[in-house]
Amino acid sequence: MSDAIRKEKKGSAFFSILQRVGRAFMLPIALLPIAGLLLGVGSSFTNTATLEAYNLVGFMGPGTVLYSIFTVLASVGTVIFDNLPLLFAMGVALGMAEQEKGTATLSAAIAFFVMHKTINALLVISGMLEEGVLQEGAIANVVGIESLQMGVFGGIIVGLGVAALHNRFYKIRLPNVISFFGGTRFVPIISTVVYILVGVLMFFVWPYIQSGIYALGDLVLRSGYAGTLIYGFIERILIPFGLHHVFYLPFWQTGVGGSALIDGAMIYGAQNIFFAELASPATKVFSVEATRFMSGKFPLMIFGLPGAALAMYTCAKDTKKKVAGSLLLSSALTSMLTGITEPIEFTFLFVAPILYVIHSILAGLSYMLMHLLRVGVGMTFSGGLIDLTLFGILQGNEKTNWIMIPLVGIFYFAVYFFLFRFMIRKMDYKTPGREDDDADVKLYTRADYNAKKAGESANHSKNGGSDTSALILEGLGGMENIANLDCCATRLRVTVKDGEKVNEGMLKQSGAAGVIRKGGGIQIVYGPQVSVIKSELEEYIDSQKNQQNQ
Repeated sequence: MSDAIRKEKKGSAFFSILQRVGRAFMLPIALLPIAGLLLGVGSSFTNTATLEAYNLVGFMGPGTVLYSIFTVLASVGTVIFDNLPLLFAMGVALGMAEQEKGTATLSAAIAFFVMHKTINALLVISGMLEEGVLQEGAIANVVGIESLQMGVFGGIIVGLGVAALHNRFYKIRLPNVISFFGGTRFVPIISTVVYILVGVLMFFVWPYIQSGIYALGDLVLRSGYAGTLIYGFIERILIPFGLHHVFYLPFWQTGVGGSALIDGAMIYGAQNIFFAELASPATKVFSVEATRFMSGKFPLMIFGLPGAALAMYTCAKDTKKKVAGSLLLSSALTSMLTGITEPIEFTFLFVAPILYVIHSILAGLSYMLMHLLRVGVGMTFSGGLIDLTLFGILQGNEKTNWIMIPLVGIFYFAVYFFLFRFMIRKMDYKTPGREDDDADVKLYTRADYNAKKAGESANHSKNGGSDTSALILEGLGGMENIANLDCCATRLRVTVKDGEKVNEGMLKQSGAAGVIRKGGGIQIVYGPQVSVIKSELEEYIDSQKNQQNQ
């Protein structure tokens, strides 16, 4: 085997692993919208300044039933953010486990407790819990255990490690005398033993890693507006590869994104800082040093991409404007309301990659402008109107300076509209409605639109779902070629045994906006209806297996 082929295979394997890791991150991240909604609504309507601004003190002030209800909502939202490390441990193990996912999830929770309790015991024995021994912020209360401040990194270390142990040992056969402890029962046992050792290792190693993380975070923060621009560009350019979660998560959830002392507690990570400030009655202005890693999405998603959609619509041929308009309107509304941008981004990515590069540059500029204009609006995981309303408008302009978002947004709408329209016409890009007889693009336009209607319609036929599933399965090379099947917000994520058996044409005929492949890692872009497609595909595969066994 030549070195080139060997390197290519290693690169493909690495991409496949990163793809699965990014997908696993989506499980705990998916909790953030509901947690943010509860905390945002609860904190907004228990904040004295907000109540006074909207003349609601007498109706919803302290001592009223509504005030008590919103206090409960804020507390429920807070508990999710406070326990994200544990949720990441369980979610990553669940996402990375190949089979018997419930066992992996339980084992991850056990391993998480074991690791931190081991660290706690060593801290007590060594006397390092005494004040002044470790640097400020090095110790944290983790689910009631005083341990090292590892944040979500601790959860990820547990989740990935337990998943690896689980996939290796969940089918293990032990000697007859101890055979009861074989199979899935062995996983929590081996996880406990291993994570005692990991806890010991972390006790000695983590303080040095923590110092490195803080140094990196300090470097990022000192890079100023240029650093913010680069962050925004990289976050967006990684979207097609499905690796953006891996990139932005450390900024949002760890010391890489900065630190702040809030109500006597040291908080690490941009998103954690924002939500701690949101829950604090003492907050007068939200930290822009934290929201610089989030607020740039709002002009982009609410205004910029809809401008691009309008440009593509105006460039469509008259005979195809109706179909193209339906697809683009749906994608634009999805971006504006929820911040899910992939349906519209992938509309132009595969026919005009240069437009996506321009889009990524504009994304970086959007982050920089929000930083420059001191906009302090945070988010859960999207930058749509819902998050803007909860974490910007309801919090008041004095605390967030949210008014700059629509002002910059109007400018961004115009830039995207005129720039995209010029580029599409000048370069004759075959965006929706401009294709000649290109079967893939034309079919994608109609199929994606029909698939979205079908996914949202209560009358979606079972036979139609089976036909689509059969096409996807054949395009993936059959049941025996699928090693792992899952999805994120907009993509079916599959690991196949033999990438040569994958037929991209068939996958696009199933309604896919595009197919991204790297060795055995396959990402098939369907849009927000992907969870329905995944469920139907799994049911279809099960039915095919049952037929074979009869």
